[in-house]
Amino acid sequence: MAITAEEKTGTFHLQTDNTSYIFQVMENGELGQLYYGSKIHVRPQYVNLSVREQRNATTAWKLERPDFQPDVLKQEYASFGKGDFRYPAYKLIAENGSRISEFVYKRYEIVEGKTRIAGLPSAFDDTKDDAQTLIIHMEDVFSGLELELSYSIFPHQDVLVRSALFNNCGSKEFTLADAFSAQLDLPDCKYDLLHFSGSWARERHLHRAHLRPGIQSIGSMRTASSAQHNPFIMLARSGADEDTGEVFGFNLIYSGNFLDQVEVDQFETTRILLGINPAEFSWRLLPGQSFQTPECIFSYTAAGMNGLSQQLARFYREHLLPARFAETERPVLINNWEATYFDFDEKKLLSIAEKAKELGIELFVLDDGWFGCRNDDTTSLGDWFADTDKLPLGLDHLAKQIHAMQLKFGLWFEPEMISLDSRLYDRHPEWVIHVPGRAMSPGRNQFVLDFTRQEVVDYLFEAMGRIIEDAHLDYIKWDMNRHITEMFGACLAPEQQMEMPHRYILGVYQLYERLTSSYPHVLFESCASGGGRFDLGMMYYAPQAWASDNTDAAERMLIQFGTSYGYPQSMMGAHVSAVPNGQTGRVTPLETRTAVAFFGAFGYELDITALSAEETFKIKDQIKFYKKYRSLFQFGTLYRIESPFDDEQNVMSWQVVSNDKKHAVACRCQILNRANPPYTRIYFKGLTADQKYTVNDSAEKFYGDELMNAGFFVQQLMDACRHAGVSADFQEALFVLKAVE
Repeated sequence: MAITAEEKTGTFHLQTDNTSYIFQVMENGELGQLYYGSKIHVRPQYVNLSVREQRNATTAWKLERPDFQPDVLKQEYASFGKGDFRYPAYKLIAENGSRISEFVYKRYEIVEGKTRIAGLPSAFDDTKDDAQTLIIHMEDVFSGLELELSYSIFPHQDVLVRSALFNNCGSKEFTLADAFSAQLDLPDCKYDLLHFSGSWARERHLHRAHLRPGIQSIGSMRTASSAQHNPFIMLARSGADEDTGEVFGFNLIYSGNFLDQVEVDQFETTRILLGINPAEFSWRLLPGQSFQTPECIFSYTAAGMNGLSQQLARFYREHLLPARFAETERPVLINNWEATYFDFDEKKLLSIAEKAKELGIELFVLDDGWFGCRNDDTTSLGDWFADTDKLPLGLDHLAKQIHAMQLKFGLWFEPEMISLDSRLYDRHPEWVIHVPGRAMSPGRNQFVLDFTRQEVVDYLFEAMGRIIEDAHLDYIKWDMNRHITEMFGACLAPEQQMEMPHRYILGVYQLYERLTSSYPHVLFESCASGGGRFDLGMMYYAPQAWASDNTDAAERMLIQFGTSYGYPQSMMGAHVSAVPNGQTGRVTPLETRTAVAFFGAFGYELDITALSAEETFKIKDQIKFYKKYRSLFQFGTLYRIESPFDDEQNVMSWQVVSNDKKHAVACRCQILNRANPPYTRIYFKGLTADQKYTVNDSAEKFYGDELMNAGFFVQQLMDACRHAGVSADFQEALFVLKAVE
């Protein structure tokens, strides 16, 4: 049993293979957090964990219980205005303006497995992997409101999934002003906060800082998880590193406005709140209605950040991603964007496809510019029919020819957007998000469709479905290139306007759900100006995402390395592009660009028809190599070895290892060369200590413990580069390890 409930003491103990999560019903009927960490024994109660002292100048629950002071207690889902002056997990506003509510424990139920949440992306247990769900039912007798706190435990991945459901069972209307998905109170503050922030073209850079008194948070109000802040965070003990030490990981299964907040209080305890950003949220809760928060993932390990990343990767594959694609090898693709931009015709596209087939590429993706009258970025978004000037015989004719080459065919869409210069806007100007009478702010010469309107979702489902069927699409790249301004829902009442950001995301999820259910064979890739919506809400429908519009190898080391803390390599779209790079102007060797892109869903984004004979030969070999180790690159256990965020930010190395530990591939990339450098060794990870291995088919055999503890010598490349007349900067070294007798 993953869940133990002690009814006499009101204690609940949730166990995974390696962790324990314990809370109890307190005297006031609310829930108190007792422990989350390494696995401990199940007991009827934990007096040692619930002991308390009376503090001066602190509000008590009632006169006869002066030692029960909410402000000093660890709580499970804290209320507002009853003596706990830290930020609450929720806030309900009554018709008379009161913000006080008292949800007290009513009963519990334990359900085998984990079912999906209707209308929201969510975790699941379709394979009977021993998951259990605990539902705590609470009620506010005064108002008639009920609260259900859901805890789903996935024992073999050491993951806990939490959410909250508010039900208005009374006769009066309430407004839900704050509704976080989950809360965790920890007994001290000796942690570092690790988050992954940046901007367009430099997404998910690692930032690590000690917790300090007060509030520290990251979030988004862009109606997208954003390139600026990713909803995945970690708390790590100050001495924790990649392979040792206590680490907590938290991630939202959500794609809209969010807030990850950490508060250190006067007694140096730590409160974590995760969920929808309350700054642009409220929800009318009419009698008989309910509100479901998005789910939040908790995970803990004492085995460092590599250990945390690995158990999250297992969990995503087994309990979040679409089953059809979760462990299916992703095809090597060519995307035409950087080869042609908007300037192409059928002949040019077929020449790229023919070359792709010669190189061993498996999927041809036609990017922006195939629809309406789209010759630049000022027109045609929303007009999802083929541009007959570029494709006079139609999209289906092009698709048939590409499929005849034994290539898969994919297409770019930006369903959420509209151009003012479009047939759709001429017919339905009211579908654009705008505030009546006020100017609209353009972004990338485009505007946003109102996904709170059912007719908008219906139109897009029909338009995209028609293209999928006519062209027999195998793949869709779903882009989203701007954030929402002038947020206003023309079909929503004034008191519902703060609901619009969440309702918009629900509309996006509805379209995804309808498309993926109707066309389950289509592989979707999420994109939002690169990595602007790289989150688990998207991954539930689209199992991979374009990691960044920045394809420069040196920048991608930082982006992909940072991303790897919260997401596995199979989720990262990673392509080889031309040089000088379009985002940085940097020139890097083809080998380095490829080595970095290997550790993801691999492809090319350059004009392959203009390759030299030497480049053609190299790329053929690269694709053969990738296909040989594709399963390992995409689904192998990832170990980070050297961080590009450390010291001089000059070296990155990481490694993927097969489940049986008999095969591994490692990569070490160095950005700038150094004069007369010291000897360099790479210390492999994840091998079997008493197993012998070869490195790059070497004649010599090495025990795993030697390769991990003593390391492997990395030859300096200066002499070879000098004689070749090329730069010694931006060098890579790949290491293939094979178990031998």
